[in-house]
Amino acid sequence: MKSLLFFLFCLPLFATAQNAPLLIQGTAPNLYLNHTVAPKENYYSIGRLYNISPKEIAPYNNLKLEAGLALGQTIMIPLTENNFSQTGIPAPDEAYIPVYYTVHDKEGFYRISVNNNKVPITLIKKWNNITSDGVSSGTPLIIGFLKVKKDVSLLASGTNLTPDQVKAAAKQPTEDAATTTDAQQLPVKNTTVSKPIKGNINTTTPEETPSTPAIVKPDENKAGVKGFDGGSFKTDYDKHPGRDQLAEEKGDAGIFKSNSGWQDGRYYCLYDNAQAGTIVKITDNTTGKVIYAKVLEPMPDMKQNAGILLRISNAAAAELGVTDVKFDCTVSYFK
Repeated sequence: MKSLLFFLFCLPLFATAQNAPLLIQGTAPNLYLNHTVAPKENYYSIGRLYNISPKEIAPYNNLKLEAGLALGQTIMIPLTENNFSQTGIPAPDEAYIPVYYTVHDKEGFYRISVNNNKVPITLIKKWNNITSDGVSSGTPLIIGFLKVKKDVSLLASGTNLTPDQVKAAAKQPTEDAATTTDAQQLPVKNTTVSKPIKGNINTTTPEETPSTPAIVKPDENKAGVKGFDGGSFKTDYDKHPGRDQLAEEKGDAGIFKSNSGWQDGRYYCLYDNAQAGTIVKITDNTTGKVIYAKVLEPMPDMKQNAGILLRISNAAAAELGVTDVKFDCTVSYFK
């Protein structure tokens, strides 16, 4: 009963937080964002949002990856050179999302710069269209940019906020009271991005088992998807110059749910032996059919994945014509 009351209490926060700006926390070099766990989120889906490995998130919060996360739990997302930029321009496959800093009382540009990796004052003024030498307390300033992958992070499709919306969000209280569950009191902060913005990729998991991927049962797969000649990533695979670096591996493949690929042929997979972003060729050894998929992340360490070489999105499985829980395959990729 307590858990139900807590969930009902949090619903308004989850509904309004999806359009909240990213507000930086901490002081250099320990800068981070706060994220409140929404329904069906886990370390892996949150890692995709912020372009950071789940294996970095858990220890940063003094948590264990295998323990999973609780609904409404607030965790810190470290800002590193991999997912945070205060210089340069995004790569073609990246999206830059503004990260804001709220000016404190009696704080000038010099102190703001020092507290945020000594970002040049000229850049702060440029990003925020400021020409004066002073700034008012409570003003939200763009202080850098979250770097995410367009094909992976749902934040990349987020809506832009107006300056007034950002300022209003920054003035909200940093903490709200929350009821307790049987195990612990869960802090809920309403100045964080707590729910993924709607997008194409959805590999989130059942709320009651946050560390378990949404594994497809045989009757859940949509066989007969419109063919894309192996998928949109086929061209990238064929153009790879390292033919002498080709690696192959055989084993059983499973399937996971995803909204991506049904309309555009952008297929994804969970695979341990190639880095995230690698394009792999997956051949059904029974029929000889082939699809090309981009690696999202390693497979979660869980009993459902025992004996499974990789998992592919259900749209990819549909193009292969696979309707079983698993199938025999060959995975090919360039090291």
